[in-house]
Amino acid sequence: MAAASRATIAALDAARLSPSVTPAAAATIPRPTVPFPAISPRGAPADGWGGPEAVACGPALSLRPDGCSLRARATTLRLPHGEVNTPIFMPVGTHGTVKGIPSEELAEELDCRIALANTYHLGVKPGKAVLDAHGGLHGLMRWPRNLLTDSGGFQMVSLLHLANITEEGVTFQSPSDGTTMLLTPEASIELQNAIGSDVMMALDDVVDSKTVDNERFLEACHRTLRWIDRCIAANANPDRQSLFAIVQGGLDVSSGGLREACLHGLLERDAALPGFAIGGLAGGEDKGSFWRVVAQCCEALPAHKPRYLMGVGYPLDLVVCSALGVDMFDCVFPTRTARFGVALVTGGQLRVKGARFRDDPRPLDPACGCAVCRRYSRAQLHALARSSDSLGPQLLSHHNIAYMLGLCRRMRSAIVAGPGPFQAFVRGFLNEYFPPEGPQGPVAVPRWAAEALAYAGVDIGPDLAARVEPEGTPDPDTAALPVVAPDWTAAAAAKPAAAAAKPAAAAAKPAAAASAVAAAAGSADGGGAGAAGAAGRPSKRERGD
Repeated sequence: MAAASRATIAALDAARLSPSVTPAAAATIPRPTVPFPAISPRGAPADGWGGPEAVACGPALSLRPDGCSLRARATTLRLPHGEVNTPIFMPVGTHGTVKGIPSEELAEELDCRIALANTYHLGVKPGKAVLDAHGGLHGLMRWPRNLLTDSGGFQMVSLLHLANITEEGVTFQSPSDGTTMLLTPEASIELQNAIGSDVMMALDDVVDSKTVDNERFLEACHRTLRWIDRCIAANANPDRQSLFAIVQGGLDVSSGGLREACLHGLLERDAALPGFAIGGLAGGEDKGSFWRVVAQCCEALPAHKPRYLMGVGYPLDLVVCSALGVDMFDCVFPTRTARFGVALVTGGQLRVKGARFRDDPRPLDPACGCAVCRRYSRAQLHALARSSDSLGPQLLSHHNIAYMLGLCRRMRSAIVAGPGPFQAFVRGFLNEYFPPEGPQGPVAVPRWAAEALAYAGVDIGPDLAARVEPEGTPDPDTAALPVVAPDWTAAAAAKPAAAAAKPAAAAAKPAAAASAVAAAAGSADGGGAGAAGAAGRPSKRERGD
């Protein structure tokens, strides 16, 4: 990272966002300079960003800048199967279908413009022969919109116990019958050519972000650069399929560190790459490191090409990372959490299995206009969620995808409207998720999010700044967000206090300790953030769905 970037992070670490972060205070945080001035354009949107002209990113992809607010961008990607407006969340259909949502419903009712599938899993089943027979995945799943395929690299983490990584590629052992599959950069691209995805991801060497072996990160960083050349050479359809490179390097954002080395190496190949992704995150790393990696990558990546943050899909993360300059996101979280009976709503989550929804006639989210919110009450969804009927998870999956796509549309509108409306949008979002009033008082704003937004130049205002959590607060699990009032329960809101009091209560009053544990997990009628988080979070080690 450049010296100014280090100064930015040092200033944040030193100041630690005192109880009040005013616009003037945020303005004193130094902004990083471009790490690699020999390659341009890149970094934050420059003067003149925005306008009717699309810029060619590659033979099959162009980007039209529609507007910017501070570092946040609104663009239109023109791909072979239609336009995609960013910021955009991509639903995950690992095996060629988003679980619980038919393709026509995803395209027509939800107006999803791009979805994600996984090369490794499609290569195992149905296999290349079936894909070839159907003219690719578009024909097999009857999907008229764009597709992005992950290369299979993430399975090096999620299926590490079944994988052997060498310079040639990755050998996976089937967990069902023991057969092996060698996935080389060339094989990954060949499979993606057969799939016919509009955007292909290069095969990269992925390491769990919590790994403490620095030599392994070094090996993976340089192997990723060697493999990108093999992926570029193997692409038989560059006129129809755009290849994105993936930035690796662990959590090292130091000057001359691994992230910077990987960025520099990939940017040397900029002419052959229509887009870039930020990989190696969403693995349970601390959020302070998470946002710094995202910020460093967005600073260095070309402004005229899309930036995709892989495996990230919590609503708060989308808002913060869009403010840092990210365009594209994916995650199984909305559909996986739906299968646990959790709905994403304005301001948080609802665990619809809770008894308090048994007679509730309201829609899931009065602010949502999706088909589920128009046609079903909370009481109906409660009954379905508590039964073995598969319709319940399907309806919640539909709603959760609608929520994520709607969040991106609202965010895009605010970005296009300008810095003032965008900052107002961010403040409104934070006040909904971390309200100033609750049964236990004001809800603290996560410090990492406040730091990242200040770095991006977003003024969250004095009221929110005064509620930033104190120094040393452990990173929250952002999947376990508070539910929207009046669905907040005192037991869930009291979770931190109950957890802190647990040891003393257990020693003095076993019965009271048991009660505290129950309260910390969420109330019996199921409305608490603790209950939602425990039941609704996806594994951070597996993006497949």
